[in-house]
Amino acid sequence: MTTTSITGVTALVTGGGSGIGLGSAIRLAADGAHVTICGRTEDKLVAAVEQISAAAGEGGSVRHIVADVTVEEQIAAAVQFAAEPTGGLGILFANAGGSFHMGPFPEADADALRATVDVNLVGTMLSIKQAVPAMRANGGGSIIGMSSGAGAFPHRYLWAYGASKAGIDMLCKSAAEELGADGIRVNSVQPGIVDDELMAFITAGGPLLDNYLEGMPISRVGTVEDIAEAVRFLAGPESSWITGVNLPIDGGHRLRAGANYQLLF
Repeated sequence: MTTTSITGVTALVTGGGSGIGLGSAIRLAADGAHVTICGRTEDKLVAAVEQISAAAGEGGSVRHIVADVTVEEQIAAAVQFAAEPTGGLGILFANAGGSFHMGPFPEADADALRATVDVNLVGTMLSIKQAVPAMRANGGGSIIGMSSGAGAFPHRYLWAYGASKAGIDMLCKSAAEELGADGIRVNSVQPGIVDDELMAFITAGGPLLDNYLEGMPISRVGTVEDIAEAVRFLAGPESSWITGVNLPIDGGHRLRAGANYQLLF
């Protein structure tokens, strides 16, 4: 029978200081993984380590390192640090990202678009690139990219973010095809609207939240735990024959219409 344990496996979660990254780090540590979180703000990482430590299961541990995923030397150092407990890296959740542009095409700001692509698509690419040697040293591993429902179907005025997330989905498919022979699986998750600090301005209520809920067969806001459970599944041996998948976790939102961010204007 195939083991489902990740006890003693090394894991790196980028953007692990809050939200889905923090929730996923808690979930991995609870199952005994040696988790490293990275992000750009040390105070946030220190506070997150306390939360993760309180939830860590037998054999689990947590550390942090300050790193910006858009700076290759910093993400390389984070991967090396995360691999220290065993000499290799078993899990990468390339979660770090953000949005610096929202609005109509005729008013688009090219610098904001570039910043959005840089943190989402380029940051994920650099994270995967740097993880590959450490995963080869581990004898294989699992990479999970953070995409979005906005990358799978149009959300009005959120197209810059959506395009960068769609790029992550294709990036993960391409990496899955190339790296399978190394025992490295690569998948992405596509969350819908999730109740975390980043989305609080929507989940607090209003026309945009109503628009989201009207477009969802399972009409509720998602939780960080909803996404963390999917990340845990894709990270572990339970999904050992799954690679190149872009997994929607959205209450069925993709079956209807994307959210209309014009309602914020």
